[in-house]
Amino acid sequence: MVTESDNSFGFKMATCPTVLLSSGYQMPVVGLGTFDNLKDDLVCDAVKTAIDAGYRLIDCAWIYRSEAAVGRGIADRIKAGVVTRKDLFVTTKLWCTFHEPERVEEGLRESLKELGLDYVDLFLMHWPLAIKEQKADKKAWILSSALQPAAVDYIDTWRAMEDLVEKGLTRSIGVSNFNATQLTRLINAPGLRIKPANMQLESHPLLHNQEIIDLCHAHGISVTAFSPLAKGGAGKPVENILVNPVIAEIAKKHNRTPAQVVLRWCLQRGLCIVPKSCTPTRIQENYQIFDFTLSEDDMKGLSSLNKNKRLVTFETAKDLPEYPFQL
Repeated sequence: MVTESDNSFGFKMATCPTVLLSSGYQMPVVGLGTFDNLKDDLVCDAVKTAIDAGYRLIDCAWIYRSEAAVGRGIADRIKAGVVTRKDLFVTTKLWCTFHEPERVEEGLRESLKELGLDYVDLFLMHWPLAIKEQKADKKAWILSSALQPAAVDYIDTWRAMEDLVEKGLTRSIGVSNFNATQLTRLINAPGLRIKPANMQLESHPLLHNQEIIDLCHAHGISVTAFSPLAKGGAGKPVENILVNPVIAEIAKKHNRTPAQVVLRWCLQRGLCIVPKSCTPTRIQENYQIFDFTLSEDDMKGLSSLNKNKRLVTFETAKDLPEYPFQL
């Protein structure tokens, strides 16, 4: 049920709906994404702004290099009495250089230290592929051209992630950027103790990813869309969907912004979303999407824009085992 309350921005603030994860925990359907390699101060301020605007889900990752800034923003709003830790849902991700089972806990503990937290609510395997750590550059940034594969099966990585739930370091675990074959293999792995609670993937009007979304939902796995506004990533440039005439017309009809219409389209497809922004007005705008509904024709209009255009490709890893996409 959506309710409203006042906030420091002077507008009525809707309470974000939640989805029940297979782990038994509730996850907000809208969160703040923090991937953009931005300056720490911008990330910290964005987190504070988002929490003030009503956001309770913050999405980050070890490889984003922003966890410390996210942690400072969270600590600031907790200290100010705006929220408690229990009010928040924090997601972070295991980077590919920590896939060895004996290093999985190390990967999460590094994130927890940066965040200043005792646990996260959701810990995702960022990619199904394993990469050797580069000693000269521990962060092994995505755009590095010197990535080397590590001989690790993601099933073994997953089993180590299951242990982290039992240790109380994360409440739920899931995956990101898996293809349908990889996800099916994981779900059917012998002796699986905990099934994925969430799958995070790219989805927006130019790339629906509907096949794997349907697969997830069929197995009770919630799905979170990153880059829901078709922005970000290092893939080939795509059109700016926020000036698309189809979307503009639907936005005018509902007296909404194009971004709000696109985000609402994602929600009505059963997705959770983590749009990223450091602009206060856009952070607020992205959250004001719970009090209108797109018609069936609206949904069809947005869906007609699909071009299977992927933004986040991690192309420097395309020759590694378990690379999930066909480019």
